[in-house]
Amino acid sequence: MYRMRYLMRVGVISDTHGYMDPRALLLLQEAEHIIHAGDIGDYSIISELEQIAPVTKVRGNVDRDGQSALCPDVEILELAGFKIYLTHEFKPPKTIQDPLLHNLQSEDFKIVIYGHSHIAYQKTWNDILFFNPGAAGKRRFKVIPSIGLLLLKESIVESEIVTL
Repeated sequence: MYRMRYLMRVGVISDTHGYMDPRALLLLQEAEHIIHAGDIGDYSIISELEQIAPVTKVRGNVDRDGQSALCPDVEILELAGFKIYLTHEFKPPKTIQDPLLHNLQSEDFKIVIYGHSHIAYQKTWNDILFFNPGAAGKRRFKVIPSIGLLLLKESIVESEIVTL
């Protein structure tokens, strides 16, 4: 029996707003790469995450000062052969006819990661995973804090939202 092996474990976190929840740090311990989708707040959060694994980050709408403000608005990266589009504010498609899907497919993106809404979201449209890990900072807007985990395999992405 053929067993598909994983290529990389990726932790995804967003909207920390200057607070690093110790539960999130524990859940990210096995990550081989961490993605922060903006609204970092205090940049020391990135330093804490870098103690676990390399970090790719973007700034969010609250990242107006200090080192967090120097982060890019968009990052394009490739992990384990998967091309990833990372930004803070993003609206996923609502229909299969959305021109956004065609644009992302023509650029060969397999994963779109974003934050901002504080609402966890994971849905695949035309073989592109749209993934928002929710907000990992202190609880706001009656939304339970969460992070995301991605398991990149040879030809598929497994995604999970983990509540804190």
